[in-house]
This record gives sequence, C-alpha cells and structure tokens, in this order.
Amino acid sequence: MYLQDRVALITGAARGIGASIARRFAKEGAIVIACDLKEEWAEGIVEEIRASGGRAEAAGGDVADKAAVEALIDGIVKKHDRLDILINNAGITKDNLALRMSEDEWDAVIRVNLRGTWIPSQAAIRPMRKRKWGRIVNTSSVASLGNAGQANYSTTKAGVIGLTRTLALELAKSGITVNCVAPGAILTAMLEALPDETRAKFVEKIPMGRLGDPDDIAKAHLFFCSELADYVTGQVLFVDGGISVGM
Repeated sequence: MYLQDRVALITGAARGIGASIARRFAKEGAIVIACDLKEEWAEGIVEEIRASGGRAEAAGGDVADKAAVEALIDGIVKKHDRLDILINNAGITKDNLALRMSEDEWDAVIRVNLRGTWIPSQAAIRPMRKRKWGRIVNTSSVASLGNAGQANYSTTKAGVIGLTRTLALELAKSGITVNCVAPGAILTAMLEALPDETRAKFVEKIPMGRLGDPDDIAKAHLFFCSELADYVTGQVLFVDGGISVGM
C-alpha cells in the first residue's frame, strides 16, 4: 500500500472529487480525516470507508477560518501525533460575466478557493516540518488558463499555482513537497445534472473524447503523496484528457 498509516486531511471531502480522494487514500492504507464545511456532510463518506474496512474520521470547519483550521489540525496532531498529508480540495464557483459579477460573487470565491488553500497549508507546515516529512497537494483547474464567465474562479486557480510553487521553494529543505492537480471537465454531480446535449459539447472539446472520472483526479493525488513522487515538488499536473494542450 502506498500510504500505509499516513494521516491525511482532505478538505471538501463529502462528495465528488474529494470523496474519491478519500476512498482511494483509505484503500491505500491512509488514516483519512474527511473534512467539509459541516461535519455531518462528511459522515457519509466516512461510513462508506469504514464499511469497506478502511480508517476514516469526519471533521467540519470553514477552510478560510484561521482559528477553526488551526484547531482542527491541532486536534489531529494531538490524536495521531502527526499530520502527513494535506489535500486542499475545497472550492466553490459563482460564475458570471465580468461586467455583471458582483463583489459578493468575487469575494466568496476568492475567500474559499484561495484563502481556503493558504490557511490550511500554513497551519500544516509546523507539524510536517517537525517530522521532516509532509505532502501538500493543492487543487487548481484548467480554468486557471482563462475561462469566460469565471473571472473569480480562474483568478483563484491561477493563484493556487503561484502559491504551490512558492511553498515548494520555501519547504523543499524541510522534507515537505507541495504540488498541484489541475482537473478538466470531471463527471461530478454538477455535470451529471446538465442536459445530455450540453455534456456532449464538453466532450467535443476533449481530445481523449470523454469526461474525466473523479477517480482520475484521485490517482493524481495518490501519485504526488506516494513514494513515487519523492523527488517531485512545485509541479502542476493537468488531468484533463488533453484539453489544456489545445488551450
């Protein structure tokens, strides 16, 4: 198992990509702390993991709230004596054309997607550095390259790449790697809810001719957190069926 006994905190873990990462990591032997805005939202994936023989705990909290995040990570370290892996997966969208985008739409996405990546990362550094080992994997997006109607979202996802590279430089000598996964069009609940014709238009733009599965993203996270990526840091891996190549 690639992650045997590693303690992994995954934000936005209640559903979609986050839940797939939680399943994959538990299957690989990790002790998964599945976190979402409300603890009860994460209980479903935790029960699923436990039922299949894995180890998981539910946690709740606002990833952009410094005090709440520090309390969460302090609690994890107190219980497990360490935090090995942080997956910054929590994120939101509030799409609108730039001319029509409200301050609230802009601020909300910046707060969750960018501040909500920075705050957990900062809080995780101290316990990871103490053990001279750690893995932080952030979530960007193919939208980081620019996407009409997503000025707020694209800005945060480009910012996450800058943050990833900066942290990688600062933490390289501490035994902590920091990398980033940039998903393309992934078949989560949001895309599943779209009409067939709309989904077909997404597929037409993808060189591989299919939408991504959440587990495609989970596998990329597993790579970055495993011994296979011991000498990899500051990298952005686009998992998008080739769509970013055309962009």
